[in-house]
Amino acid sequence: MNYLVAVLSDRIQAEAAYSALEKEGLPIKQVAILGQGYKTADEYGLIDPNEQARKQSLRMVTWLIPFGFAAGFTFSLITGLNTFAWAGEFGNHFIGGILGSISGAMGGTFVGGGVGAMLGSGDALPYRNRLKAGKYLIVVKGSESLTRIATRTLYKFKPENIQGYSTPES
Repeated sequence: MNYLVAVLSDRIQAEAAYSALEKEGLPIKQVAILGQGYKTADEYGLIDPNEQARKQSLRMVTWLIPFGFAAGFTFSLITGLNTFAWAGEFGNHFIGGILGSISGAMGGTFVGGGVGAMLGSGDALPYRNRLKAGKYLIVVKGSESLTRIATRTLYKFKPENIQGYSTPES
């Protein structure tokens, strides 16, 4: 499936582009306008990078807490550190495991959330920002020939940005 996304500066321009695509014979089911008064990014299915970052962070924390505990416990066991004399030998190893778990949770939260926000968003964040700035998006999905026709038509409206995407066939 191919996608074409064009960013237009105002509603009048977006409606004119939509009408031109309709006149070119593009199936209207495959053309969408995103912006104020039309579909929102969430309704269309543009991913929310913050939500993706939270999911990535939670996945990492889920795995890193137990590994952090094991690493902390093992480190304490191997080094034989007696950091907390009042806790005894097993207590020291257990506290080492707890500290390792805390480190794993922090790593999962910061790295998972930060990386998820930066890498998980793709182009969705710039498009969301443009929608928040009052711009409009025309999205055309379909075959390569359909998006080629749409590209020619949309270039006439001098969009701020026009980008094509392709998803692998499954």
